Amino acid sequence: MELHGITKRFPGVVANRDIAITVRKGTVHALIGENGAGKSTLMKILYGMQKPDEGTIAIDGEQVAFSTPGDAIARGIGMVHQHFMLADNLTVLENVVLGGEKLHGIGAKARKKILEISDAYGLGVRPDALVEDLGVADRQRVEILKVLYRGARILILDEPTAVLVPQEVDALFDNLRELKAEGLTVIFISHKLGEVLKVADDITVIRRGTTVGTADPRTATTKQLAELMVGSELPSPETRESTVTDVPMLQVEGLTLLETGITAVPQVSAARVVSPSDTYVHESAEVGRKLLDDVSLTIHKGEILGIAGVEGNGQTELIEALMGMVSPDAGVIRLDGADLSAVPVRKRREGGIGYIPEDRHRHGLLLEAPLWENRILGHVTEAPNSKRGILDLKAARQDTERIVREYDVRTPGIDVTAASLSGGNQQKLIVGREMSHNPKFLIAAHPTRGVDVGAQAQIWDAIRDARREGLAVLLISADLDELIGLSDTLRVMYRGKLVADADPATITPEQLGSAMTGAASGHLEGGEQAEQSAQPEQSEDGDAR
Repeated sequence: MELHGITKRFPGVVANRDIAITVRKGTVHALIGENGAGKSTLMKILYGMQKPDEGTIAIDGEQVAFSTPGDAIARGIGMVHQHFMLADNLTVLENVVLGGEKLHGIGAKARKKILEISDAYGLGVRPDALVEDLGVADRQRVEILKVLYRGARILILDEPTAVLVPQEVDALFDNLRELKAEGLTVIFISHKLGEVLKVADDITVIRRGTTVGTADPRTATTKQLAELMVGSELPSPETRESTVTDVPMLQVEGLTLLETGITAVPQVSAARVVSPSDTYVHESAEVGRKLLDDVSLTIHKGEILGIAGVEGNGQTELIEALMGMVSPDAGVIRLDGADLSAVPVRKRREGGIGYIPEDRHRHGLLLEAPLWENRILGHVTEAPNSKRGILDLKAARQDTERIVREYDVRTPGIDVTAASLSGGNQQKLIVGREMSHNPKFLIAAHPTRGVDVGAQAQIWDAIRDARREGLAVLLISADLDELIGLSDTLRVMYRGKLVADADPATITPEQLGSAMTGAASGHLEGGEQAEQSAQPEQSEDGDAR
């Protein structure tokens, strides 16, 4: 594939300018760049979601023009988005054939094709498994299989390792090597420079909308790549000094949350591994699974407590219970000594809880609203957004300009919509908003997911500075280096329970990743995993459910 002179303009900004990239057949070609560098726009052009204003695209020497993703798919291009596009209530087979029913039907022929592709590339996909029962690594393999099923020979993977633990990343890279060995081409977009060096054959760096250089992964270093990307060294999340006090800020005791409504429960003994072929019966929520199972924890002033866990093991429910978005079935929540168990969300916010949500689009922003309106979200009744119960729009706008300035939110102005910002700049706006109210306790869920090394450093600095002033932080992250580097205390969450704890000074990402899949419990020591007597059950593929 060859791209020459690709240029794309939007009102007030040039997203891509004279992009030139050559991708060799049968290679993994990494595309890296800071947030707002133009990577996403370029991939949308390549996938037919947008048309370039200038420039040409050639595949196998033939010039092409795409008006829709259908055109790109027809030329063998498939894209796996950072946020998975799967229907939870359908099986793997149903998800794969959805929209492509004309290819191989929806029955035995489709099943045979899926298994052929799965075996050929080592994907290990089970056609009859429900997607909602799959871990994130398996979901990603389904997404890859979905585009291969449609005949893709060029795969675009957007931040494919964002939510994977180290063992899952290694398995994905094995899959990519299988794809490469069969002559397929992979365009790999990532902010994790160490992973890029590990898997890529070629690297192209984009900065401020244009290609600024290439790198050979055999000789390049993460430091060199970071300097090419943002003109500075690779930041480290490591926190050296301790600011932990003996004053409890958040106390959670016996927090339990049952799944609501009617739950499908496998009719098997608790000691047995649940497989897709098990018979299911319906039981009421009272005997259904516990989304949170007797969770107790304490976070002190000046302390960052990190929660490690494969997504879907209760982290989201813990956040929602602490914020007041769901009512737990049992347990007590205290903030600075005050019982918040029955307090509504707004009062918790006013009481000093800051919240960086795990999904900025669903829970952090109104994408079609201007930046100054997004600055008000979650803090409507607080200064400077309101005065004596009335919104103060002038003060809110002025404070938005301050946040944009202090947190380096790159935008033409505060009247543009949040949707017009890159993901990293959206994240910096949210962090600036939450830090502006001097919270006592901050919930930081994946605070740097999908942001570049420059934005990472700014977000880490903001959290560390506030911690130094006495802020208590609950940190939930899929980036294990971030989790280990920032945290003063580490706990592992598995199937709604806190099953292990670890010392961030000695634990390795590999040991932590192993505990996250249920392979270890108790206290984890660096070099050894103690107290492994409890072995939580696992699914057939080893993923935590």
